[in-house]
Amino acid sequence: MSGVIVTDPPKAASEDVEALARYGVATIGEAMGRTGLLGPGIRPVQQGVRVAGTAVTVLSWPGDNLMIHAAVEQCGEGDILVVTTTSPSTDGMFGELFATALQRRGVRGLVIDAGVRDTQELREMGFAVWSRAVSAQGTVKATGGSVNVPVVVDGQVVHPGDVIVADDDGVVVVPRARARRTAEASEARERKEAAARAAFAEGRLGLDRYGLREKLRQLGVTYQPYEEYAAGERT
Repeated sequence: MSGVIVTDPPKAASEDVEALARYGVATIGEAMGRTGLLGPGIRPVQQGVRVAGTAVTVLSWPGDNLMIHAAVEQCGEGDILVVTTTSPSTDGMFGELFATALQRRGVRGLVIDAGVRDTQELREMGFAVWSRAVSAQGTVKATGGSVNVPVVVDGQVVHPGDVIVADDDGVVVVPRARARRTAEASEARERKEAAARAAFAEGRLGLDRYGLREKLRQLGVTYQPYEEYAAGERT
């Protein structure tokens, strides 16, 4: 497997990344029309952490972390490393030593469609990781791959420079060209949810706020007193 290392790809503007960092993954996914979400198999190794940054992408051979070493050189302040493999892998391709090198360069976290190890150390040093698996199985450094090329992670295409936002709910990818308007749409959705939250706190029901009683009627859902329902069950 040959490959290419692309240097200095364009990135989303830092102000758009910071704007998106204010919102949760679920809010951003909804704001983009329920798109951009990685599947539930990519999970955090820590809790209570949200990061946002620009993607540096890696395409590696399974069980081989050579191209992660190559990618470290291409990473800088505010980036998030995104790693996938040419076929499914759960080997522990990334650990505390990689995190030390990336943290020194200002990298905010890792999203990897494979395995990680040294998870206790990663949590202790505050380096955020979302991974497919946790595995102590080591890797080799023997096969070429690519850095900063488009990759597919859980069905989502990630281009270098796209915005990655990750939290306890998972990971969402915001295309670089859509970063600003997605931040604006996320803000609008947040305002809408704040109004709903206030209404629910006052005791209002979603059935009434969202006009769902009529929807239930259209679907043929009826209300029935218990005694009437129970009598029907006995017959």
